[in-house]
Amino acid sequence: MSVASPGALSSPYVELDRSDWARLRDHHPLDLSAADVARLSGIADPVDLEEVEEVYLPLSRLLTFYVSAFTRLHRVTSTFLGEHPPKAPFVIGVAGSVAVGKSTTARILRELMLRWPDTPHVELITTDGFLLPNAELERRGLLQRKGFPESYDRRALLRFLSAVKSGQPEVAAPVYSHLTYDIVPDEQVVVRQPEVLIVEGLNVLQPPGAHADGRTGMAVSDFFDFSVYVDAGISDIREWYVERFLRLRETSFADPQSYFHRYAELTDQQARARALQIWTTINEPNLVENVLPTRSRATLVLRKGSDHQVARVRLRKL
Repeated sequence: MSVASPGALSSPYVELDRSDWARLRDHHPLDLSAADVARLSGIADPVDLEEVEEVYLPLSRLLTFYVSAFTRLHRVTSTFLGEHPPKAPFVIGVAGSVAVGKSTTARILRELMLRWPDTPHVELITTDGFLLPNAELERRGLLQRKGFPESYDRRALLRFLSAVKSGQPEVAAPVYSHLTYDIVPDEQVVVRQPEVLIVEGLNVLQPPGAHADGRTGMAVSDFFDFSVYVDAGISDIREWYVERFLRLRETSFADPQSYFHRYAELTDQQARARALQIWTTINEPNLVENVLPTRSRATLVLRKGSDHQVARVRLRKL
């Protein structure tokens, strides 16, 4: 655990190495098998039972405390106001770069929380569904900036989160296909009053924007009760992105329906060159300009080493 020197500016975070963090599990039960972990892991994103035990179980234990406190606060506030509103869900944001493993983190958290006795209903939504359709991105000249903040229907995402947070019985979200690289027309996923909602995406921790009249708008993170940023060195993430691209060439890219089917026949050298070009022109600029600057807004930061394993954890103090 890092300790500030006398006279140093106090940090709003406590930072722990993996061994210190792992001890905070404190016998929190592990209900996942090796097969479960393999099912939840992403392509080129290795996670094993040891990492679940040492990283995600302590986080799961911490979240039990947060959810319990949130439930009590909601009850006390409702009593004070003399109201009986629907129970609001506890909302967790998961942010980080392309290829850093945030989707795997979100899936593992959901799976662990589903096994809690008090949260049998946990939903996971990715902000990919709120990307503008390719035709609209092309019309606006934004197709090569897919994943940048301006490529999302931010208003629709805010409306969705507001409706879920207010306890509406059913709230629908668009569906995104990574095969066709586009929104699926006339298809929706419906969220029905979950106890916990996990929202995963590149830009979910962005601060609110300012209107022309100087007023500050709403931010997606305004609806979060806890947030996780999955972090790693840019050079490591770049290599993981290239590795994932090479593997996708043999899996989903091989499907004739895939938007990226043209890459399926590339040689290793050609595929690596193309992946690096995409990373350098799109993903890294988005990371540096838009994603990485939001790291300090997270409640908790999971810092990965070059082996893709979480090495350090940084937790914001209350």
